[in-house]
Amino acid sequence: MVNIFFVGDELVAGYGDARALGWTGRVLARTSNEPPLMPLTLAIPGENTDSLAKRWAEEVGRRIHPEEDNRLVLGLGSHDLDSGQTLARARLHLANTLDAALRLRLRSFVVGPPPRRDVPRKIQEDLTRAFADVCARRDLPYVDTFTPLVDHEQWNTDMSVSGGYEPRQAGYGLIAWLVLHNGWNEWLGVPPVGAS
Repeated sequence: MVNIFFVGDELVAGYGDARALGWTGRVLARTSNEPPLMPLTLAIPGENTDSLAKRWAEEVGRRIHPEEDNRLVLGLGSHDLDSGQTLARARLHLANTLDAALRLRLRSFVVGPPPRRDVPRKIQEDLTRAFADVCARRDLPYVDTFTPLVDHEQWNTDMSVSGGYEPRQAGYGLIAWLVLHNGWNEWLGVPPVGAS
């Protein structure tokens, strides 16, 4: 069995998705279930990297099965930009989280924050680059959702309908596609669904 711990903010929980799947449900629906997968979603709305770094290890640690394959997926939002936290602090919190996961023998996969309409583009680009750099230094997979979606017509239509921070069905589908096509199956060690 593979235990996959999804940790992050409301985007990890799929908030705003009428189908209640979010990107995590869509990814899992298109992932081979051999070996069996046990997804565990541990989301806190409005969470930034500081809050995530403080709480994830205790919550995940209670659910780890030492005899099984345990994986950590960090679904990073952009609430760091709302809390006045500096990029340096956000980087540090992510680095500490990933280093602690390594000490617990958890293989990590990181999904970066998607674009927002209420924050300047440059600030979001800087946050995405900072998170990507932290992962690259540790040779961990990082899915940049900002760059491919910031000018994507379907994403922007979806976000204009939501009027907030979270996407709707189409937006979650786009995030899921990016995850599935940026190392997800390789990270899990399973063939893509439909591959012979």
